[in-house]
Amino acid sequence: MTIEKAQEVIDSWIKSTGVRYFNELTNTAVLMEEVGEVARIMARKYGEQSFKKSDENVDLADELADVLFVLMCIANQTGIDLTSALKKNLEKKTIRDAHRHKNNEKLK
Repeated sequence: MTIEKAQEVIDSWIKSTGVRYFNELTNTAVLMEEVGEVARIMARKYGEQSFKKSDENVDLADELADVLFVLMCIANQTGIDLTSALKKNLEKKTIRDAHRHKNNEKLK
């Protein structure tokens, strides 16, 4: 599925199943909650914290999809084409970081 198609599918889902978008501020708070859930999994799976019994069956892929879903909701409701935005962002990074990472001693 392309990013453009995903934005369309999410918009359709919101309008049929979700009734309407939460307002932008609410969706920003929801995005932070979802990112926090990803951070919790990362700290436990790849970091030094341990899982609680109730958290042992968490699914990182599902939590990352939750982040992507809410991010796309925010993009949809603010009129942002994420395909175009990502292309522009990658161009910016390519120009800005053309030599930066190659010359970073910490990455060798």
